[in-house]
Amino acid sequence: MILSGGNPLWGYAIAGIGAAIYSPAKYGILTQLVHPDKLVKANGLLEGSTIVAILLGVLSGGYLADLSISLAVGVAAGLYLLAAAANLFIPRLPRIHALSVREFRHLPRIFGHNVATLWRTPDARFSILGTSVFWGMGSTLRLLMFAWVPVALGLLDNQEPANLMGVVSIGIIVGAAFAAFTVKLERVNTALWGGLALGPLVLMFASLHHLELAAAVLFGLGMAGGFFVVPLNALLQERGTETIGAGRTLAVQNLFENTAMLLMAGVYFGLTALGFSAVTVAYGFGVLVLIAILLIGVNRLRAQPLTPRNL
Repeated sequence: MILSGGNPLWGYAIAGIGAAIYSPAKYGILTQLVHPDKLVKANGLLEGSTIVAILLGVLSGGYLADLSISLAVGVAAGLYLLAAAANLFIPRLPRIHALSVREFRHLPRIFGHNVATLWRTPDARFSILGTSVFWGMGSTLRLLMFAWVPVALGLLDNQEPANLMGVVSIGIIVGAAFAAFTVKLERVNTALWGGLALGPLVLMFASLHHLELAAAVLFGLGMAGGFFVVPLNALLQERGTETIGAGRTLAVQNLFENTAMLLMAGVYFGLTALGFSAVTVAYGFGVLVLIAILLIGVNRLRAQPLTPRNL
């Protein structure tokens, strides 16, 4: 569509719809491919490989776009076709909680029931809220970075914010890998330590004025995030499989995560429109994340206190 001269927004919209449909299947299928005690490791590997692919895409896409926009879009289209072909090699698995043709008319009501079911499940609610705060934070940090770098570091080019977000992504890969090999589902509360570190690290980041220190703190932020979100994804998939099905569970999770992204981005744009500086917004953002994770952690520990077994 884009290569033929169509409106790029339509192309992005179609890609977004495809991603929203594919995402629940991509993560939900793990519950059918691996044993529950391997879910954290499988999620860590999938999360890490996804971020590696994104980093490679950003680097190669920028290089190809400098050569030719048509070449970059053509290569992207070819990679999509290659990915579609690779999906044909995924084993055919039985459908779980399959919908009948008649039920498709009632999808909104069924989806609302799925949301309510997961919200009443403490483990699922903990996972959904935790991952939503994390991805909401990540999307807003990406926006904030382009306003914060010129003010705090005095760097006016657009490459440094992108490089710093790349450092965050590398940290997420490391944190996800560490969680994959150290955290078991029965000890999922351990992931809270990563979540509790997010707010203080954002506050530390907001106060910095040196590129190297900012990169180090952002790497730590990514590590804490990866360590936090991967076990929560695994826990949600396990509880979702036991209730409404992993695919439907991931669809509900996507709703909450994208809503969190929109809300946090809205808060960011609202504060900047009121005239707050990027540094002040970063401080406020750090406080918001800290309070949100503290509330999630307190609620979690009331329901399931830390013990030597799950710590």
